[in-house]
Amino acid sequence: MIDLALPPGRLQVLCVGAHPDDIEIGCGGTLLTLAAAREVSATAVVLTGAGDRHDEALKSTGRFLPGAAVDVRVIGLRDGRLPAHWDEVKDALEAVARDVRPDVVFAPRRDDAHQDHRLLAELVPTVWRDALVLGYEIPKWDGDLGTVTHYVPVPPELARRKAELLDECFPSQTGRDWWDDETFLSLMRLRGVECRSRYAEGFTVTKARLAF
Repeated sequence: MIDLALPPGRLQVLCVGAHPDDIEIGCGGTLLTLAAAREVSATAVVLTGAGDRHDEALKSTGRFLPGAAVDVRVIGLRDGRLPAHWDEVKDALEAVARDVRPDVVFAPRRDDAHQDHRLLAELVPTVWRDALVLGYEIPKWDGDLGTVTHYVPVPPELARRKAELLDECFPSQTGRDWWDDETFLSLMRLRGVECRSRYAEGFTVTKARLAF
């Protein structure tokens, strides 16, 4: 297995999530790894979130990118109903695209079983056509985990830090029966096995261009 590298220099990153915690569950270890290795500027866009969830979204992404400049935008649409607000979702993404030109975009994967995630997976590549779009995965009751195409190895200390930060940043979710360190670390461990690393996060890429 060989490594594919992103361009050198400061990296412009865009993270898109349907709900508060989607980004951090899906690619929190990768964000921590990026921040430790590269100079990063990031924008995070969360389409839903009200009350405590709104506050969690505003404060969380920056914790996963220590030392980076992070702009967090919470749109505040209704959780679980994003397909019914197709126009508003597309308008919100296009408004961000007017001033955010990322090198790499993290967004849900196209075959995610949650309707809110799936809509973003459909729209994000049409809005940011010239960026590398990495589709992250989120463990859930639906059992939709599948094959990934790309991996980001995550050092053990950062894998554990991801799990710690999820608990710290999202106290509203810690009572859920699936929310615990075992869930987050076990998925990273399995993806690590697949790419010969202790821990890793897996992504799907539907379109990429290689330069030689």
